[in-house]
Amino acid sequence: MNKTIQVITQRIIERSSASRADYLKRMSEQAQLHPAIKNMGCGNLAHTVAAANKADKQNILSDQQPNIAIVSAYNDMLSAHKPYEEYPQQIRQYSRQLGASAQVAGMVPAMCDGITQGRAGMRLSLFSRDMIAMGTAVSLSHNVYHGAICLGVCDKIVPGLLLGALNFGHLPTVFLPAGPMSTGQSNSDKAKVRQAFTTGEASKADLLASECTSYHGVGTCTFYGTANTNQMILEIMGLQLPSSSFEHPQSKYRNHFNSKAIRTLIESIRDQQAYSLAEIVDEKCIVNALVGLLATGGSTNLSIHMVAIAKAAGIQINWQDISDLSEVVPLLCRIYPNGNEDVNAFHNAGGMAFVIYQLLTAGLLHPDVKTMLGDGLATYGKWPEFSNSSAIIPTSEWSCAHDVNWSQNADSSSNHEVITTVDKAFSNKGGLQLLKGNLGRAIIKVSAVAKAHQTITAPARVFRHQKEFIAAYKNNELFTDFIAVIRFQGPKTNGMPELHQLTPILGVLIDNGHKVAMVTDGRMSGASGKVPAAIHLVPEAADGGLIAKVQDGDLIQLDCQQGTLALLVENEQLIKRDLALDLEPNKGYMGEAMFQVFRNNCSNAEQGATIL
Repeated sequence: MNKTIQVITQRIIERSSASRADYLKRMSEQAQLHPAIKNMGCGNLAHTVAAANKADKQNILSDQQPNIAIVSAYNDMLSAHKPYEEYPQQIRQYSRQLGASAQVAGMVPAMCDGITQGRAGMRLSLFSRDMIAMGTAVSLSHNVYHGAICLGVCDKIVPGLLLGALNFGHLPTVFLPAGPMSTGQSNSDKAKVRQAFTTGEASKADLLASECTSYHGVGTCTFYGTANTNQMILEIMGLQLPSSSFEHPQSKYRNHFNSKAIRTLIESIRDQQAYSLAEIVDEKCIVNALVGLLATGGSTNLSIHMVAIAKAAGIQINWQDISDLSEVVPLLCRIYPNGNEDVNAFHNAGGMAFVIYQLLTAGLLHPDVKTMLGDGLATYGKWPEFSNSSAIIPTSEWSCAHDVNWSQNADSSSNHEVITTVDKAFSNKGGLQLLKGNLGRAIIKVSAVAKAHQTITAPARVFRHQKEFIAAYKNNELFTDFIAVIRFQGPKTNGMPELHQLTPILGVLIDNGHKVAMVTDGRMSGASGKVPAAIHLVPEAADGGLIAKVQDGDLIQLDCQQGTLALLVENEQLIKRDLALDLEPNKGYMGEAMFQVFRNNCSNAEQGATIL
């Protein structure tokens, strides 16, 4: 093992010793209450099986075979979640073939950031994660299940499901991915049309046609944003089957993976060999997830979500841990927006198996972890092999005759422009970095930022929100060197919406030769790319952070090489300034008023921006 990773892991273990012990104690005590079937009253049992068919009813009441909870984020508006429409029926039917039963324990909401970007609904997005977590807990609270299957893919949904499930960590739990949509228009061409629209060189009709060519079918968006980073995280944590994350929803192998995952869960519960979720998600597992995040150039949103997920398992991590890991974890992937190709090209080039094999071989991952398949991560660095692989399993019938195994090391990539080896890494450092200075602490994604743009000192232009910035651009006020300061965008102000609308404009300005960057206490997107953006700044403006004292013309220094973020104004002058009160009036549109309790009680971004 790499010594730095060992040191970081050990300090996380020591820092978390009390909270992790408390969590494991609570999960152990919950396990003593499970399963509760034999101790339930007759009325409770009758309600449990009232809608079950005869076979399921007999199975559940006897408490002799596993009963599996299904928690689903299905809706047919989200392309990524549309494939889940038939999953519960398929899971029930296949479980019965194995002599077990399965019940939909609950459904949780799933919103699409791609639809709400720049609109009022986006202010609910981050907090929907904690709401999904609570919905998952409600779903599992009936305590009549021996294990759980979670169905979810996108931005806040996977972290929410995992947060909720960790509160029932005594249960063996697995995730079933749905996979990415097929490749449409290239991401680079999509970005060109967006920038052309920004400069007036493309019409709205041109832009709409481009977007509909990019987002065109079932499955996740194909760029490497938050949704697909979630899938990478689940796989490297051992909560999904090896190489299953990026298999297309309509691939003939999709159901091979699904049936294998369900059979693995049920048979391991039956044989009392299943690992509980609490056992899998330990300190080494969390470090592995962070290494994967850095090595693949994943979404900045996971720098918030992973803190919250770790906390739910009694583990304390911070941005310094991520930044220190980034010093020794090389960047192995070039997937849009960090490259030209999408996740389908990544999967076809060797995908997760090749990445994990490379990281394991280089001693950058903990191999001695528990996974849904058993002890050790080695299997996750091997190619999948399918029996009867020429046959397509009908979507209505998952058969025991089709299987997946892993035996051959994934020691080659078919496209080294997309995935490379550790010794020929695209960068010796990972994709995310911590910036520190008198302005506070912020995360920056450097994997797609050219080195020439990673250091900038320029005057500030201060804005309250995206609309002000866009208006300034349209008035030709921004064709110069500057650092945009977008404040009062943190979780305690307005729920921390992503500032995705700024990316095309800042990209245009860079292409025109201007030195520009952004500093904000808000979020960008999981697709943030070539623009240097210091985001998630803490303390946020609403907490009295120094960002609330920045004025137009103040010099700001952003230096990725040194890891610094500084407001170059004398302290004597800053002391005399009042904190700005740039808060927009909260009109409570689109359900926002109901989430005031979240804004009043959430932690800061480095603490996971959570109320849990």
